[in-house]
Amino acid sequence: MKALVERIRAEGQNLGDGILKIDSILNHQIYPDLMLEMGKEMARHFEGVPVDRILTVEISGIAPALMTGLAMGVPVVYARKVKPITMAGPVFLETAPSHTKGMEVNLLVSAEFLHAGEKVLIVDDFLATGKTLMALARIVKSARAELVGVGAVVEKTFEGGRELLRKAGYTFPIVSLAAITNMYGDTINVVSPEEADLNASR
Repeated sequence: MKALVERIRAEGQNLGDGILKIDSILNHQIYPDLMLEMGKEMARHFEGVPVDRILTVEISGIAPALMTGLAMGVPVVYARKVKPITMAGPVFLETAPSHTKGMEVNLLVSAEFLHAGEKVLIVDDFLATGKTLMALARIVKSARAELVGVGAVVEKTFEGGRELLRKAGYTFPIVSLAAITNMYGDTINVVSPEEADLNASR
């Protein structure tokens, strides 16, 4: 997605250790017009894929998932990291490593909002190591729902997340809107997924 790639080139920061700071775009500040276009683009990639519900993780996954849900006309549910007192009844729980927090975090989804037999699309901010997305996939499986695709705003191709999902046997579409192919030194090499031969090869 050209507008997103250009924005990352202009505003992204390489903090070292593979950490990409795009707080001004996605993780702290949001451009509503750009986010709306990202949602439309994500929905376009999954046109023709039956989707009943979108699943994401708080907090940075909510905006792109919400805009995708708006474009597709389906509800969005997000995994909580801390269980609120309002989350009563059965809960699906998985853990995933947080690169920026340097620790394992809980991912909790109430069974009230994820049902057996539903077709679920995961949309999140990053596809990096793939471990968070794998945790969400396990939640979908625990709910006896069907995972039909994964979409990410930004994919760090050098961290192997796409390969992890494929090795786990997932053959559904995996879509990203911008690809980071390397982060040597203080540089950020960001290209469109088409230039990185990602979405077109699914």
